[in-house]
Amino acid sequence: MSGISVGIIGAGYWGPNLIRNFSACPLTQCVAVCDSSPSRLEAIGRQFNHVKLIASVDQLLEMELDAVAIATPVSTHYELASRCLAAGLHVLVEKPLAATVQEATALVELADRCSRVLMVDHTYLFNNAVKRIKQLVNDGELGDLYYVDSVRINLGQFQRDINVVWDLAPHDLSIVDYVLDLPARSISAWGCGHTREDLEDIAYVNVDYGDQLQANFHVNWLSPVKLRQMIFAGSRKSLIFNDLNTTEPIKVYDRGIELDNPPGSETQRRLMVGYRTGDVWSPYVNPGEALQNVARHFAECIAEGNPPTSDGRMGLRVVRLLEAANRSLRAQGGRIVLPNGNHRDVSNRSRAVRPGELLPHRAECAPG
Repeated sequence: MSGISVGIIGAGYWGPNLIRNFSACPLTQCVAVCDSSPSRLEAIGRQFNHVKLIASVDQLLEMELDAVAIATPVSTHYELASRCLAAGLHVLVEKPLAATVQEATALVELADRCSRVLMVDHTYLFNNAVKRIKQLVNDGELGDLYYVDSVRINLGQFQRDINVVWDLAPHDLSIVDYVLDLPARSISAWGCGHTREDLEDIAYVNVDYGDQLQANFHVNWLSPVKLRQMIFAGSRKSLIFNDLNTTEPIKVYDRGIELDNPPGSETQRRLMVGYRTGDVWSPYVNPGEALQNVARHFAECIAEGNPPTSDGRMGLRVVRLLEAANRSLRAQGGRIVLPNGNHRDVSNRSRAVRPGELLPHRAECAPG
């Protein structure tokens, strides 16, 4: 066997997907799975008989690995990721990166000191439909963006340690961060819990990106139907991304408004609004599994020394928005202004890993 050796920590809901994709990726080999539950390990052993089953992280860190992928509850991300980084391993962490901004910042700085790749599994950024959306926006196909509107609702799956915002909104927040490449200025959130008062199961989040561009997110664990839809509306055209439509996930609409007198002109008070109705078309989207793209990208970044698309800094930006959204929820929707427009960096980047370089397994660095 050859390729980058990867160990998986966590064999619950998402872990088997990581095992399958790292096993199938030609650039990696999944050699070990770590979980504290004997029944989970037994189930993994029946499905993947090529991996070594390990009951503790201590045992995993004694192996000769190049990287780990962490798929455990958010509250454990910081401790596990910091231990693995300090042990000289490259780290992929399930979203969100950490439970607090302080923890996420510490992980980014630790990865820099250890010259290790820190990547967050924001899987949608590796969805070919989302990549196509970014291309359309960058090419000016939509014109100036007016708003983003997202609905991500379904019945369950209820989480015990995080609310619906921390569970579902990271998908949409990371997509918007990736597509817009703009800093968020402020955020407001309102929600409530029907199973537990202290754990919201329905929420509405509004993020201001400046220049009259806002994004709205509806996340919900109580909906009788499952919807995964985002609208990107612009001055020229708009598009709808329907993640549940596997054949035509994107539709572009040549529909919108036309202003006889542009805003700010002397005749704005006599502004006339016209309506434009044109064609609807669905751009081609290359097939492919997003999580397989995640595994390949992680391996390529390790081998070539490039920062991941969803690196620790992007993960930190998403955690900063989530933490601010929680503060707004506790303040009944009070608007939270983000420092420096949710600045896009926390420090100068350390030396990149040289192409083809797999650094020693025991790095001379430590968290803190």
